[in-house]
Amino acid sequence: MFYLWGISLKLVEVLEKLSNANGVTGREDDVRNLMKNYLKPYVDEIREDKLGNLIAFKKGKKDAPTVMIAAHMDEVGLMIKNIKKKGFLQFTKIGGIDDRILLAQQVIVHTDKGPLTGVIGSKPVHIQKEEERKKVIEADRLFIDIGARDKEEAEKMGVQVGDVVSFDTKFARIGNGVVLGKAFDDRVGCAVMIETLKRLPKVDCNVYAVGTIQEEVGLRGATIAAFQIEPDVGIALDASVAGDMPGVGEGEAPAKMGEGPVLTVADAGLIAHPKVLRLLIDSAKENKIPYQLETGIRGATDAARIALSREGVPSGVVSLPARYIHSPVAVLDLDDVEKAVKLAVAAIENVPKYF
Repeated sequence: MFYLWGISLKLVEVLEKLSNANGVTGREDDVRNLMKNYLKPYVDEIREDKLGNLIAFKKGKKDAPTVMIAAHMDEVGLMIKNIKKKGFLQFTKIGGIDDRILLAQQVIVHTDKGPLTGVIGSKPVHIQKEEERKKVIEADRLFIDIGARDKEEAEKMGVQVGDVVSFDTKFARIGNGVVLGKAFDDRVGCAVMIETLKRLPKVDCNVYAVGTIQEEVGLRGATIAAFQIEPDVGIALDASVAGDMPGVGEGEAPAKMGEGPVLTVADAGLIAHPKVLRLLIDSAKENKIPYQLETGIRGATDAARIALSREGVPSGVVSLPARYIHSPVAVLDLDDVEKAVKLAVAAIENVPKYF
């Protein structure tokens, strides 16, 4: 296995392909197909459920605990809601996107006839009134320009109401072990999950690795996957807010890039089960893996729904600190990715000691 910056080159390649794939919420097909091919050699069974979750199973001992690890395949994006007479496309947001980052972004409109490149536009600043310049331009006043002369031409190009739109960003290495890309929330979790299954030897517990759908609009895929699996333990692999940048107070987002994976103590949807949190912390300490603790973040992860499945599932979260998530581009440290894999492997191996 070849390593660069302390991380497997194969893992970087998987992250790059997953990041470049387009899988706006509800249209996760391309990501699911990639993950199916990556996971298949390392599991005993793999299937897709009725709504599109990818569920892979690695068999352990008969009476051993069942662990569900989950990473969501979907990314935030846009959806076409109207085609204007002059061929401009109005859209609605899918998932939590700040209106301030939308203007002038290059995007891809995914139609039945194939992808179309476009740009998000608005009334030019040169002709805005002074009071208009002081306000954030709301998404309702923005539009996508695909170069169509009118509505009829846009329709001939393949555009329909309901087509999804992704940001047109490509993965790149920008520093010493630092990369940027689209949809690290949560393609980095997907990459960690794949590498974790790859590195797991014969393990005592039974492991379900789930690529979930529609996390960004209500944790929907994890809800139905956990109901099917009935796990004894749940661990979500996700991205979290890295606050190590100008303008962010230390108490607002304490997680930092390069200082290891982030373990959730509590967020808007979950108070991590004490036994799961202890499992993760002990596994990190035993293997000398640096980690960070996080609480008070407004968002939630798939673990929030896994925890509430059936009679309840003790659950926790391992996150990767990334800058600028829920935007067209995010930044992360590959060393954190490698350490998250090591922690996930160690924690799964240790599950029978705690449950």
